[in-house]
Amino acid sequence: MADSDAPSEDERPEHQNDGLDLARSIARDYTNRPGPDGAAPGVPRKRQPRRGRGGQRSGGTQVSGAHPDDRDPQTLEAAMSRLVAQHGWKTDVAMHGLFGRWDLIVGAEVAQHCKPHHFADGELFVQADSTAWATQMGLLAPRIVAKMNEELGDGTVLRIKTIGPQAPSWKKGRLSARGRGPRDTYG
Repeated sequence: MADSDAPSEDERPEHQNDGLDLARSIARDYTNRPGPDGAAPGVPRKRQPRRGRGGQRSGGTQVSGAHPDDRDPQTLEAAMSRLVAQHGWKTDVAMHGLFGRWDLIVGAEVAQHCKPHHFADGELFVQADSTAWATQMGLLAPRIVAKMNEELGDGTVLRIKTIGPQAPSWKKGRLSARGRGPRDTYG
């Protein structure tokens, strides 16, 4: 509208809070604009040609179809699997899953005394609560490694290293005597 066609402030109707005047002004602007193909308002648009199979437009952009694709909502399992694969966390996630099933792999009695500590560079570190159980874990290690490699894939776990019980430190203070300390086994 030109400035001369605009109603003066005295002629304008009072503003209504129900939003009807806003809707009317949007509709008025919409009908006065040309369409996306440049056609005048109110002129029917030409029909788009039918797309072939495969969901590709002539411009090369992909469109939605009847079958799921990457743009559709994904299940949490699929999204997590893709995230783990993209970041290379597959082995770490599988190892932590085995940590959760440790008692099923080694048995309840061994699991009570030996706990998996961490996994790094193909080595599984296991914390034993006594020297006797550290020795027992050393004897069971080849069978446990074979069992884990069956579940995770060959060569995932190369060896098991056992961490024995921690002896108390006898070095206290700045001034301490050299030597091996007491000759006792702990655990």
